[in-house]
Amino acid sequence: MEQIETVLQRFQTNTRDNLIPILQEIQQETGYISKEAIIKVAGYLKIPTSKIFAVATFYDQFRFSPPAKFRIRLCNGTACHMSGSVSILEQFERQLKIKAGETSKNGLVSLEVSQCIGACGLAPVVLVNDKFYSGITTEKITEIIECVKETQED
Repeated sequence: MEQIETVLQRFQTNTRDNLIPILQEIQQETGYISKEAIIKVAGYLKIPTSKIFAVATFYDQFRFSPPAKFRIRLCNGTACHMSGSVSILEQFERQLKIKAGETSKNGLVSLEVSQCIGACGLAPVVLVNDKFYSGITTEKITEIIECVKETQED
């Protein structure tokens, strides 16, 4: 909560125009936008929490749960979609036992879908934290998950 207060103090004017920059800074400080953060921001900007949540959920940059150690992002842009990203997503969900937008119970892995990662010529693509995987097939998914598990054990 102290981090949220610190962020709010950086914004001298409590106008609605500051909503997105405030949310961005809170996420940068805490790793995500918590329920408490939404309530604090609502009080500071004097707008309903429902409006803050509506704005925050509109943009896919905002997360509402603590970040996982391994963030798996699957591209679902046009090229990746045409190259089978839907079946790849389903395979990730089966093997990880979580759905897109969720984090594993142990906080180790989160699974996200992005509209475009910007590597259309290498579709379909996946990012695990900052490591890039291209030409993903359902067989490569097992390898990626094994790499995550091995890294976790180190």
